[in-house]
Amino acid sequence: MLKTALKPRWIAGLVFAIVISGVFVLLSQWQFGRSTQPEVPVSTGTEDLKPLTAVLQPGDFFRGSVADQMVTATGSYDPAKQVLVPGRLKDGATGYWVVSAFSVRDAPVLNGAGATPRTWIPVARGWVADPADAGPPPSGTIELAGRLLPSEAPLPNTDPGPGRATAVSVAELINVWEVSSYPGFVAATAEVAGGTDVSAAAVSSELKPLRIGPQPPPQQVNWLNLFYSVEWIVFAGFALFIWWRMVKDDYRRGLEDEFDDEHDEEPPQAEQQANPPEKSNPSEQANPSEQANPSEQVNPSEQANPSGQKVQP
Repeated sequence: MLKTALKPRWIAGLVFAIVISGVFVLLSQWQFGRSTQPEVPVSTGTEDLKPLTAVLQPGDFFRGSVADQMVTATGSYDPAKQVLVPGRLKDGATGYWVVSAFSVRDAPVLNGAGATPRTWIPVARGWVADPADAGPPPSGTIELAGRLLPSEAPLPNTDPGPGRATAVSVAELINVWEVSSYPGFVAATAEVAGGTDVSAAAVSSELKPLRIGPQPPPQQVNWLNLFYSVEWIVFAGFALFIWWRMVKDDYRRGLEDEFDDEHDEEPPQAEQQANPPEKSNPSEQANPSEQANPSEQVNPSEQANPSGQKVQP
């Protein structure tokens, strides 16, 4: 069968089948990508700066619609209210987030037990590799800009130690700082004091900016596109199967032709074997009794002599 497959026409057919299969595989990859692609693109409205007091209120539930929103706020830091959150990665290195309490000017004041005269929000100012590199926050009135993010969950049964926190958790930080707070935190992108940018991105120090981008929406599997992806793979295999089947049929036809040619060359021998010569029946042989009687044989004395006369006894 290999000899049949190596015929020029079947080699050309194999190349064609491989090309068709490759196209089907590419279509399968495209459909698979569509099956995991989010139907709703990332909203660009979150990149427009909005006042924090207009986006979120202290004491409210943190809605998913306000997550990743770029916000602005005016206020000041309290140097005594700063913690380090360990286990944070940046460019493959593990370090600490520097999180400071920011008092928001003109923010609504909460009422009730434990409420404070001012409302605060945790601000992740940057990343450091060594805790000793985490300097105090800038002083004075700060014009803050950053990305609003939901509170993280604290690690249970974990003692982070003094000046540390297990996560950027509002529930954990308000107990450490003893303040009223917004239900989320801000990852700072700009800090301006007296017209001067004092953020981690502007100041040359060991404090590195976080640069947190908008989070993509959760991906949902599109089962219809996934089915189409599997279908194209089946088509790719079927194209190669058709080529193999056609080669196999050609090989069988060749065997049948060879068989017919061999039998067409032997018809006399076949007829001789089919019609053997008839044998004589032993019953039809002459009966020995019908053979000539010795007494009826001519007497030698009666045979004519050469002279034509009878010989006297």
